[in-house]
Amino acid sequence: MNRRQLALLILLSTAIGFMMFSSLTSGLASVRPPVVIIGSGLAGLSAAMEALSAGQRVHMLERATKPGGNSIKASSGINGVPTPYQPPGDSIDLFKSDTIRSAGSRYTASRQALVDTLVEQSASAIEWLSSLGVDLSKVAQLGGHSAARTHRGSSGPPPGFAIVSTLLNKLKASEGFTLSTNADVTALSLSPLSVTYQTPDDGAVSLPAASVVFASGGFAGDGPGLLAHYRPDLAGMPSTNDARRDNAHSLLVGAGAELVDMDSVQVHPTGFVDPKEPTQPIKFLAAEALRGEGGILLHEGRRFVNELETREHVSAAIMRLPTKEGEGRQWDVTLLLDPGACSAAKTHVDFYVFKGLLRRTKVRDLDDKVRAAVDAYAAGVAGDQDAFGGKSFGHWTLQAGDADAEVCIGRVTPVTHFTMGGAVIDADARVLNANGGQIGGVFAAGEVTGGLHGDNRLGGSSLLECVVFGRIAGRNAAKAAGARQE
Repeated sequence: MNRRQLALLILLSTAIGFMMFSSLTSGLASVRPPVVIIGSGLAGLSAAMEALSAGQRVHMLERATKPGGNSIKASSGINGVPTPYQPPGDSIDLFKSDTIRSAGSRYTASRQALVDTLVEQSASAIEWLSSLGVDLSKVAQLGGHSAARTHRGSSGPPPGFAIVSTLLNKLKASEGFTLSTNADVTALSLSPLSVTYQTPDDGAVSLPAASVVFASGGFAGDGPGLLAHYRPDLAGMPSTNDARRDNAHSLLVGAGAELVDMDSVQVHPTGFVDPKEPTQPIKFLAAEALRGEGGILLHEGRRFVNELETREHVSAAIMRLPTKEGEGRQWDVTLLLDPGACSAAKTHVDFYVFKGLLRRTKVRDLDDKVRAAVDAYAAGVAGDQDAFGGKSFGHWTLQAGDADAEVCIGRVTPVTHFTMGGAVIDADARVLNANGGQIGGVFAAGEVTGGLHGDNRLGGSSLLECVVFGRIAGRNAAKAAGARQE
């Protein structure tokens, strides 16, 4: 073999060796642990989008059969300030003030960073969702808000479904995304970082993780478990949440996380009572947008509250009334929308009528007391005066004495809806221990966290919280994963 042949052989061997090494390292990279996200509601989906954008693989674990969590059922909308869709009169400072006022006595200066993050990133949350193709062009004012800032689509499905389905479709088209349903997470290990989950088909599966994001939701449906432990006084009330035992909080506590505000449970004032199954314990939410657009509440033919006060205030006013005889902890309250409110909330109204939860009727066919209350309210709207003071009348157009007008009515009752308590996080969505230290590689977003909403969450801030802190959690989980892989 001459020198030239020898040199060619060495060069060829080197090239083959380099290709083999590249193939090997590429294979190793492909089996690097993923960012594991527990929960497939909007917080988890937002985190997954950001982690994938940062170049990390994502494995999402959902304990239900179908993804979407409670987020997919959200019907009122998502808050944002300032946005191109809003009428004038709102501001970041006003939104912060409303959030703090709603949080009540639980608000402290130490929580200000969470409020600032939520509000200051609300406009970018709306912009991000809009850029993905979600219509959020219609804006309404909900209870507890000083201005119109809750966004939803001008047509089509309710906002929760529209947002969640859009993100799910984009994630399912991504090569780096894996979704496991019917996957109940049973253990979390910090060293090395991993989760164990159980499925009907595969049994117990141990999954190494580059980082973990808890986005598993709240515990308002965990009647015999956490709800009974922290709020036994709410026993027997219907709920908008599926009845299920929660174990995410215990896993977080086992990892050293601090929990806060666990006794702060929001009772939503309006869950529909289905006339076909009035005592069904799981209720369909009557969106706050129905009252925001002009709907009123009546008990025995009279109004009894400013319908646009906070959820806490309206729920308390209803719960001071006598319960419906023979129905346990259920109340008999009528929700009534005039033609203007029905038109403004058309997509919601059409859906509820289809479900049999609202019905259309003429004013002349109403009970005498109800008709008198409607006429009295209409006269007040015409004179820009309300018995409860300071109320926005929304899109109410009905005039007193118009017996031919068509209204929509349904029965509602308070329901356990949302839990404000959960794991303590910082503004970077890092889960903290009792000393304020970070729990390495563990992040959380959405209803599983606590400290932001205090006594009461504003309508429209649940989806917002999921997007804002979900995106933050996803970005920081990806960074943490990258640091572990270097």
